[in-house]
Amino acid sequence: MVTRLRENRAADRQLRVADAITRFAGSMAFVYIHVAGFAVWMLVVESNPWPTLTLVVSLEAIFLSTFVLIGQNRAAAFQQAKADHDFLEQEAELKTNTQLTREIHVLTTELHRRVVGGR
Repeated sequence: MVTRLRENRAADRQLRVADAITRFAGSMAFVYIHVAGFAVWMLVVESNPWPTLTLVVSLEAIFLSTFVLIGQNRAAAFQQAKADHDFLEQEAELKTNTQLTREIHVLTTELHRRVVGGR
């Protein structure tokens, strides 16, 4: 199941791009690049009071929050698929255990009948 979900994600180019961006945006390299970029921008590019930088940062925040939501939706879908799979497996195991318990009861009853009844 997990392998199938990963293969489906790997087959979709948009999801691969979203995963790569989310992975990079969650790294310290992302933080360092932004600190350096913002410092250069504030000290060299704009002098008063950084209106273009504010616009760029706001737009970036919008896009990054969208990528975070994509990642959360993906994780939620995976967890739901895993929970569904686990539930079906547990139900099948419960049925098997119930059947085995019934068969053991029948065998025990028959053994008891033969041992006690044979005396």
